[in-house]
Amino acid sequence: MNEPVTSVDLAIIGGGINGAGIARDAVGRGWSVLLAEKADLGGATSAASTKLIHGGLRYLEHYEFRLVREALMEREVLWGIAPHIIWPLRFVLPHHRGLRPAWLLRTGLFLYDHIGGRKRLPATRTLDLRSDPSGAPLKPEFTRGFEYSDCWVEDSRLVVLNAQDARERGAEILTRTAVLSAEREEGAWTLRLEGGRIVRALGLVNAAGPWVADVLGGVVRANTPAKVRLVKGSHIVVPRLCAHDRCYIFQNADHRIFFAIPYEGAFTLIGTTDQDFAGDPADVAISESEIAYLCAGASAYFRAPVRPADVVWTYSGVRPLYDDGASAAQEATRDYVLELDSAPGQPPVLSVFGGKITTYRRLAESALAKIGPHLPVPRAGKVAGWTAGAALPGGDFPREGFEALVTDVQRRHAYLSAPLVRRLVRAYGTRVEALLDGATTLGDLGAVYGAGITAAELAYLVRHEFVRTGADVAWRRSKLGLRLGAGEIAKIDLALQRLL
Repeated sequence: MNEPVTSVDLAIIGGGINGAGIARDAVGRGWSVLLAEKADLGGATSAASTKLIHGGLRYLEHYEFRLVREALMEREVLWGIAPHIIWPLRFVLPHHRGLRPAWLLRTGLFLYDHIGGRKRLPATRTLDLRSDPSGAPLKPEFTRGFEYSDCWVEDSRLVVLNAQDARERGAEILTRTAVLSAEREEGAWTLRLEGGRIVRALGLVNAAGPWVADVLGGVVRANTPAKVRLVKGSHIVVPRLCAHDRCYIFQNADHRIFFAIPYEGAFTLIGTTDQDFAGDPADVAISESEIAYLCAGASAYFRAPVRPADVVWTYSGVRPLYDDGASAAQEATRDYVLELDSAPGQPPVLSVFGGKITTYRRLAESALAKIGPHLPVPRAGKVAGWTAGAALPGGDFPREGFEALVTDVQRRHAYLSAPLVRRLVRAYGTRVEALLDGATTLGDLGAVYGAGITAAELAYLVRHEFVRTGADVAWRRSKLGLRLGAGEIAKIDLALQRLL
């Protein structure tokens, strides 16, 4: 029996932020696109970030000015296209007399304010921590600090919204579908997918994240080894440490920096670490030494000590950095590197190394600039750069209009509690109306499974956001797993099985 064959211009392996971003950009320009992800979208590195759209203040010390400038320029661009899942934050950097001098911090923050085209975000200011509320939770020896701007992002939702938009524009997005092999045959790639499907593609992108080397060696069977360095980063979540809504960036004695950020209303997120990693990235987990490291670092600044017993949740991810020969994991470049294999007469493969969630959109543009000339002339579509001005699903409202949207949804759906409205608008933006789908009472939304999750929301997630399991809902489309018990997640699993 003949196996089904799909023909596309571009196939993408990997459904993290880079793969989803490339898929969206490519299909918008008129190429036919298929993306295959072996698990859930954004289920690995892209869901394990520090949740920041930022320039990377510490990268200035490594003279990575191009990376920092590009990332800083992206902050307001991404805020503009997804103002429901991206919003500004203020960061407090206490001056530690034993570490970097104040003049160096001021110089770095001056550059940070001015090299990235900042227009809407507030500038840096100096703080007297003895009188400013941000100094109250800190030890009394920290008397001076600086406050600057960056942005927050719901990282795994950013992945899903890019994939959702790509699908709505015509791309095929396959989750829970591994690519078993990829061979060059008769001027195209022949991909054999889990489940027996065959895809013929004129170009291939390897955006497999920490599995990029596995795809090159085991799927594509490239002759040259991948220059990838796997680095683990871990975070801890503890009960909320501060009454205000500002974040902290702390210097550690080992010259690394880490963050303490208000998280999900009732918690504080602390991270991250940098450790070389060997093994299967699917099995990555925080170590006791990393927990101790983050607790000790936070305790050096906060009046109230942070203890391992306070930790309510942890998560870890593996960054697929380009191996530039740096001696320490924290010094390896975070810049992205794109390697194109395009032998004459053979279909091209582009492999993606490194990158930051902040620069995913620019990475996608660079990737298509490299592989695009080897693809057919695209069908009628948009021009390069179109993603800078096109809202992601639910983001079609003014970047500073979130509160107005919350008020409007609350007015039209007075039967919903204010906290639930805020959560739904934060997650879905203007698409909340598609989720509520004409409901006039809470009962119209069906069964409630905990933390305000209703049958209507599960149906929306299955229909539009590729959800298949309770873990998808609890930990990637949201972070409601912090408020859901194991039994409630199991009930969501059963409900999803019925929907599917």
